[in-house]
Amino acid sequence: MVQAKTWVLKQHFEGFPKHTDFELKLEQLSEPRDGEVLLEAVFLSVDPYMRPFSRVRMQAGDVMIGTQVAKVIQSNSPSFPVGCHVVGRCGWRTHTVSNGSDITKILDDWPQDVSLSHALGAIGMPGLTALYGLEEVCAIKSGETLLVNAAAGAVGSVAGQIAKLKGCKVVGSAGSDDKVAYLKELGFDQAFNYKTVPSLEEVLKNASPEGYDCYFENVGGPFSSVAIPQMKTFGRIAVCGGISLYNDTTPQTGPYPHLQMIFKQLKMEGFLVGRWEHKNVESLKRMLTWVQEGKLKCKEHVTVGFENMPAAFMGMLRGENIGKAIVKV
Repeated sequence: MVQAKTWVLKQHFEGFPKHTDFELKLEQLSEPRDGEVLLEAVFLSVDPYMRPFSRVRMQAGDVMIGTQVAKVIQSNSPSFPVGCHVVGRCGWRTHTVSNGSDITKILDDWPQDVSLSHALGAIGMPGLTALYGLEEVCAIKSGETLLVNAAAGAVGSVAGQIAKLKGCKVVGSAGSDDKVAYLKELGFDQAFNYKTVPSLEEVLKNASPEGYDCYFENVGGPFSSVAIPQMKTFGRIAVCGGISLYNDTTPQTGPYPHLQMIFKQLKMEGFLVGRWEHKNVESLKRMLTWVQEGKLKCKEHVTVGFENMPAAFMGMLRGENIGKAIVKV
């Protein structure tokens, strides 16, 4: 019988998460039955969505939500033979018994020289989020100008690179000078540290005096209030996240964008990556090809040790990572 380690949400977060909000528990797993497999986590993901989703998708005492790359170590399912690797919505746990409904095999032609951890990043959910936000929501076209905030994160860094591949001008905002330097390495046309610029409005105007066709929104709050007036007429805004709002105990208020949206006839659309799940296999193959060709770069911030899951999660929310935040078991 296998014993799994799990991280449980001891109590709902109030404001910024604390170590005392989590509890490490042990769970005895039963032997997998017909059609089931036993998984062992290899890499686990920590992502911004976990903070707001924990409030609406979880109860106190639940295992923290999340995705992992896992190895099948015991199998009673022909679809998932022993030794294969899967991406699973297993949460923060070292071992899982699955009936296969919550796991997906990693692409059969995954190259040996590409870390499987990227299946949680640029060649996984964050990469797909960037791709679909640009292609499906913004319908971005060559020659257009994109603004992306949290641009050095798992989603923003991929969004900017894809936009460059499509022949766009890209302006990125990030929260440290090191992150700005990384964005310039990736080929962003303009990048700035929003924490140190004297005026966000002025830096956005200077970066693209003619305005922005598309805006990939990861932050919300005051940044959004300044950015929306910089949009061109018929501009499109893909609302992927609002990390500046996630830890608020009192909701933020205005300014409100309605008049700007009316006068400029803007389109602003929130989205969840699962809407285009039917395209995932083809999309992941595209992303993998870009990585192999050196056109898409994947930086990771790796924390070692399952016991460090809460610390990695909180560090990611503080913006300590450049690229995808990953925990290696």
